[in-house]
Amino acid sequence: MSIDFLSRFVGMVVFALIGARVGIDASTFIGYPSEASATLFATFGILLGIIITPWITVRPFRILRQTINEMPIEVLIMALVGGAIGAVFTLLLAYPISLLGAPLGNLLPPLLTVLGVYVGATTFAVRAREIWFVVSHRLAIGNTAARTRTLNQTQRQLLLDTSVLIDGRIVDIAKTGFIGGQLLIPRFVLAELHQVADSSDMLRRNRGRRGLSKLNELQRNDMTLVKIIEEDIEEVNDVDNKLVALAQQMDAAIVTNDYNLNKVAQAQGVAALNINLLANAVKTIYIPGETFSIHVIQEGRDIGQGVGYLEDGTMVVIENGKGFMDRTINVTATRVITRDTGRMIFAVPEGDKRALASQALDE
Repeated sequence: MSIDFLSRFVGMVVFALIGARVGIDASTFIGYPSEASATLFATFGILLGIIITPWITVRPFRILRQTINEMPIEVLIMALVGGAIGAVFTLLLAYPISLLGAPLGNLLPPLLTVLGVYVGATTFAVRAREIWFVVSHRLAIGNTAARTRTLNQTQRQLLLDTSVLIDGRIVDIAKTGFIGGQLLIPRFVLAELHQVADSSDMLRRNRGRRGLSKLNELQRNDMTLVKIIEEDIEEVNDVDNKLVALAQQMDAAIVTNDYNLNKVAQAQGVAALNINLLANAVKTIYIPGETFSIHVIQEGRDIGQGVGYLEDGTMVVIENGKGFMDRTINVTATRVITRDTGRMIFAVPEGDKRALASQALDE
């Protein structure tokens, strides 16, 4: 039994009882017998309870839980602190205001308390990063390295796109401390990620859920500042175009592994940091003539070729390697090709002079 169904059932009973009570009280006004009026209003209450109960109970709770899960811990803490401070100030004002007499003396204190909590929580949440920085700066008076690192992280702004969150490698990169800046995730990117996670296609749904899981990991990382921002470009509909326009507006860089977005951003003068290019840059490099071991796992596209992969995922195409299928052999690199999409190494089995000579003639 789902929680939605249970809430509708409870709401149906509660609204039916309320409707029956209202029907009895209203019977004299509408000119119906009390039993008929109670039945009519109870029926209306049943329908109302079935329709609106999840919207006023379960779904607001889900939205609140999702918001809290997506909120960085420092923003959540600052919102709670700000709400507490706002409550203290308004409570101090409540007593003198209550002396005004009815009705203002009765209405204003609770209204001011709610307003003070809201203003305090909102103000501290919006400026959470700056407040957190000031606090950490004061606490790190004797720690120059920590102070410098915090300062560097608040200066550079990096916008993440959906593909980077789904890919997940940004989490491992952030843990190394190599990211010198603040990671910003626009709300419209997060909305797209939720759409992917709610997709009817199982593969897309799993990718979206992986992205949400990686986002939570990223927010728990202590090495990099992460913030979900509300800025949007209302006049632009496409998410990628929104991201580029927002990067131009904020003078920020985009972190992506989408080749097309990378090119579009660069064409419009926006700095784009491609995770795939970073991965290629740190892959193991073998220069022609070096020998290394590789496990041949499949046939190549051309006759006689074998294919293997290094630990970092680099494809190695082995001339005359088909005869070594499912074996680990030593090969000699003959050529290395690097493209935006990745790196490929061509090699021959160690000691295969005929293959070496053929490769030399091809070059």
